[in-house]
Amino acid sequence: MPAQTRSPSALIREKIGHPLIDGDSHIIEYTPVLSDFIVAAGGNELKQSGSGDPWYQMTWEERRHRRPMRGPWWALPTKNTLDRCTAMLPRLYYERMDDFGLDFMVLYPTAGLFYVGIQNDEFRQIACHAYNEYAAACYDEFSDRMAPAAIVPLHTPAEGIRELEHAHALGLKVALIPSYIRRPVPQALEQNPESARKITWLDSFGIDSEYDYDPFWKRCEELGMAVAAHSGGMGMDDRKSMSNYMYNHMGHFAAAGEVLAKSLLMGGVTHRFPKLRLVLLEGGVQNGVRLYADIFSRWKKRRPVALDNLNPANIDLEQAKMLFQKYGDNRTASKLADLERSLKIGPYEVPTEFRDDFAAMGVESKEDLRDRFIPHFYFGCEADDTLACIAFDRKINPLQEQVRAIMSFDLGHWDVSDMSEAAAEAYEQLEDGLVDAEDFRKFGFGHSVQLYGGPNPDFFKGTRIEQEAALELAAN
Repeated sequence: MPAQTRSPSALIREKIGHPLIDGDSHIIEYTPVLSDFIVAAGGNELKQSGSGDPWYQMTWEERRHRRPMRGPWWALPTKNTLDRCTAMLPRLYYERMDDFGLDFMVLYPTAGLFYVGIQNDEFRQIACHAYNEYAAACYDEFSDRMAPAAIVPLHTPAEGIRELEHAHALGLKVALIPSYIRRPVPQALEQNPESARKITWLDSFGIDSEYDYDPFWKRCEELGMAVAAHSGGMGMDDRKSMSNYMYNHMGHFAAAGEVLAKSLLMGGVTHRFPKLRLVLLEGGVQNGVRLYADIFSRWKKRRPVALDNLNPANIDLEQAKMLFQKYGDNRTASKLADLERSLKIGPYEVPTEFRDDFAAMGVESKEDLRDRFIPHFYFGCEADDTLACIAFDRKINPLQEQVRAIMSFDLGHWDVSDMSEAAAEAYEQLEDGLVDAEDFRKFGFGHSVQLYGGPNPDFFKGTRIEQEAALELAAN
């Protein structure tokens, strides 16, 4: 369906000398068709979602008593009927890509985002299996410009590996995983089973996980699958308003992505699996820049060689007593018997094996810290994310690095009111002088090639940007 006039994004694409990749477009599933795949996989027919959210049936007294989180409402476009239908119809999506100024797009689910969190073990695995069959079948003929992501559940490493291998056999090249699994706290489950679902901890597949997820990460490397996370953080304690969806929404994807990135980083996963590439989607660049800086500042002050500055055994009690006697007032002087206890806040003794919080990362230098982070983590930035530029600012990032932000529009969802304007909106960062032309090339093309093609050099083989992607991979 060619555009009658050149869109703002198409005009932008004409003036730049490189392809544009949207690293996060969305499928809005046509549920009558998806339902057939779920039934064929052994599940039940999907019911069309309606307005059954119990929040709307509660009085304010009930809401204050129960404190339910107010979830999304009016979350998909309606007035722009063309765009709404575009995200549901693969052929129409494909035919409009030139109007969007895009050469290639990676497509993520909408309803399918929630399948990895289904509590029933059997139906979760059936739904993910069926969704991947649906995505592969519906988008296969458009693979020269489109790559749908597979959804891979991770309640256990075994189920993750099983669906990862199934997705790979279907020809899908990106694995979408949850950022975490909520698991009940064992003590709460034993003492009060009815409340256990509300007393949970976040298992993020790296540090402190209930299972050893290394076999899953190893299989991702072996299959050359890039990994993506697009989980929500609504429902976390600081995003649990009973009245306001936008209060709950701001920053929630980024917060969930940070849970996963920090877990894999400090759990040593990026040390053990150097080929692993992971993208945290939707608005996470600020969290990524801060996390990259945080790991440096904390390692500097709390790595083993620096801990002598903090060891209570190193307090000079004689000097401290002299200072308190000289400068303390009468009230302080009357309490000098408690001085040692006040200075040596416990625990006094920490066994050597518990002193290095960075041990799993295998770091001995600042360069090691960089290498555990920069090549592994990518952060999705929407068209209107005015802070995407900070990822490219070498003045603020340790070792003058650039955090790997990728252009990712979230096409199909409420935050994109006109698909044909998204690329032009992203380009405003260059026009406004927030990034330079080379930074924008990395943002719109280079970083996505490294993310998706790094684990699998054949990722872009057979696509319209095969040659450009191969040159980009060779250069890096």
